[in-house]
Amino acid sequence: MLRIIYAGSPAIAAKPLIEIAHSKKHQIVGVLTNPPAAQKRGKELVSTPVAQALAAINQERKQNGESEIALFEPNKLLEVQDAIKELKPDILVCFAYGKIFKPEFMAIFPLGGINLHPSLLPRYRGCAPVPAAILNQDKETGFTVQRLAPQMDSGNILLQTRFTLNGTEYAEDILEQASNEGGKLFLEVLEKIENNTIKETAQNEEDATYSGMLKKEDSAINWQDSAESICAKIRAFEPWPGASTVSNGTNLIIHRATVYKGGSYNAADAQDKEPGTVLFSDKKDGILFKTGNGILAVQNLQWQTKKAMNWKDFMNGARNFVGSICK
Repeated sequence: MLRIIYAGSPAIAAKPLIEIAHSKKHQIVGVLTNPPAAQKRGKELVSTPVAQALAAINQERKQNGESEIALFEPNKLLEVQDAIKELKPDILVCFAYGKIFKPEFMAIFPLGGINLHPSLLPRYRGCAPVPAAILNQDKETGFTVQRLAPQMDSGNILLQTRFTLNGTEYAEDILEQASNEGGKLFLEVLEKIENNTIKETAQNEEDATYSGMLKKEDSAINWQDSAESICAKIRAFEPWPGASTVSNGTNLIIHRATVYKGGSYNAADAQDKEPGTVLFSDKKDGILFKTGNGILAVQNLQWQTKKAMNWKDFMNGARNFVGSICK
């Protein structure tokens, strides 16, 4: 049984923690996560989803007469390095923690560290691999468990799964899938490490590509782009930062959309329209927008200061929206 420090922060990292803890195959001796943060201005500090998941796990353990798992929420790893060392962990298991582990910290773990990365490494190293795969309209992607290494996402591949993309996936859906499968993948790798049967494959540096951090200023829709490209951006930028446009001077965020394949609207009627024009509200497919190539059908959207809503409810309160031009 391996002694584990688990590192992660967002909601997608909580499920693998729970699955590893409940498996009883290994002993999680400590959990490393980001410190509590204010969700909105003036609000009280809120613990990360991983810290909240650990609190539930520790409540169960307390009821069963078991000792609690230690929680570490440092601003800097140096603050907790000695305390983690005292727990005598064997290995670090990481998913979406968000901090760089320096060599002196990794020296605590005799078996090193493993990390779950939601891409087919060495493709899309970096912090936004799922949006990158969607933006590039890749035909497949996958998840990789790799060795933690000094250079980001460059460690040896320990396990890799693949699946086909059909062009309708949203970033949040793929990340949720990584969350659902992450515990199983970690447990498979941990068992092989413990039994000394793990096989490692070095990454080919020549094949490495990188995914940069998503920025709010990159969220603007260019209506000169094709319907396929705009749809991919909407899917890649959901839930954050959200693909947006400007309608009558107000920001409009689009959450759900598809490429219009035809129906009650005659596409020939859009030929002389400017890209960004709101063409029609199709009873089946949603609000239709002219693009540089093709028509985009929008099903869910919101004004920046309002709540998101389905297109039918949106149209009930959007006077003179059809015929307007988004920029």
